[in-house]
Amino acid sequence: MRPTGPLHLFEGYGVELEYMIVSTANLAVAPLADQVLMRQSGALCNEVEVGPVCWSNELVMHVIEQKTNGPVTNLDGLAEQFQEGVRQINRHLSELDSCLLPGGMHPWMNPATDTRLWPHDNSVIYDTYNRIFGCQGHGWSNLQSTHVNLPFCGDDEFGRLHAAIRLVLPLLPALAASSPIIDGRFTGLLDYRLRAYQQNQRKIPQITATMVPEAVFTSADYQHQILNPMYAAVAPWDPDGCLQEEWLNSRGAIARFERSTIEIRLLDIQECPAADVAIIELICAVLKGLVREEFCPLAEQQAWDAAALARWLSAALSDAEMTLIADPAFLALFGYPGARASMGQLWQHLAETLCPRLLAGSESPLAVILNKGPLARRILRRTTLSPCRRKLQDTYRQLRDCLAHGQMLS
Repeated sequence: MRPTGPLHLFEGYGVELEYMIVSTANLAVAPLADQVLMRQSGALCNEVEVGPVCWSNELVMHVIEQKTNGPVTNLDGLAEQFQEGVRQINRHLSELDSCLLPGGMHPWMNPATDTRLWPHDNSVIYDTYNRIFGCQGHGWSNLQSTHVNLPFCGDDEFGRLHAAIRLVLPLLPALAASSPIIDGRFTGLLDYRLRAYQQNQRKIPQITATMVPEAVFTSADYQHQILNPMYAAVAPWDPDGCLQEEWLNSRGAIARFERSTIEIRLLDIQECPAADVAIIELICAVLKGLVREEFCPLAEQQAWDAAALARWLSAALSDAEMTLIADPAFLALFGYPGARASMGQLWQHLAETLCPRLLAGSESPLAVILNKGPLARRILRRTTLSPCRRKLQDTYRQLRDCLAHGQMLS
């Protein structure tokens, strides 16, 4: 069931999952997204409805996206719908000797030689990005993520939701990091995708800023402090105005006022939809608690500036769930009773308090993540810190199978 009319806080959810397309034989990236969409729809297109979900293209030809077909009223059954989509896409790809591969980044892709931009609809936008920034790099052509869209109605709801999301952003790599390896080597970061994402538009720093959005809590202030400076900064590079849209904003969460949502963009894609949806359920439970001021007053939430939150996010890119928080004021924002905790301990506390049903059984997706670490940590246990190609191949074939069968890498 899909809601109609304006949506208030947590009355709807929009979820987007991006996957790589790779060769079945050697897991090399395969630029076949248009072939999948054509086989499903019967015509060349950039989006096709498949029951309760849509499939669509992305910037590059080796990535395909599944997303909810409009907002859904709750997350129940969504993992199964996405998993069925994976099965259907893989059936099309099997005829092309290819398949889907999860994970935030391909571990040995060479973007200089393997990148093919989408050449069909929206190609003017993609060509503009390529002209300004050059999209033959990991920060453009080797990033697969999960996006979550949450609605608001009016400035009061926007201010509450934006304040809550800003506080949660630094903690997300502790749950979702899945990109420790590029160019065949361990990068030293568990979430290298976010480092690449942070740097891919550094020519115009107003677009991404610190990834954590500024402390802005009304639509007018957002326009004045975030959107207008960004549009002005890109204008000399974009004389035709192709990029003068809200989606140009590349912070870790962006306001989409034309559809009254905030889109969270910092989550790496996981090994199967059940893991993505479990993470989203926990995040939304925490956001609800913050919005309702169950942990701390709204004024305290809005008082935190972007620079302080960005420092926590930067630390989490390296150490994910092991990142130590030795700041009682920050922990108190989430109702944590101690003065020191790792990000993993904080998430464990929040999950046990807010979402105990998601922890039912040791092999439930959230239990695996909280007890055995985010996917990046579990990948490194298999590959070691100095992986050879054989270990990488074996590990990512396991990930391919996890996605195909809806299983955790545990």
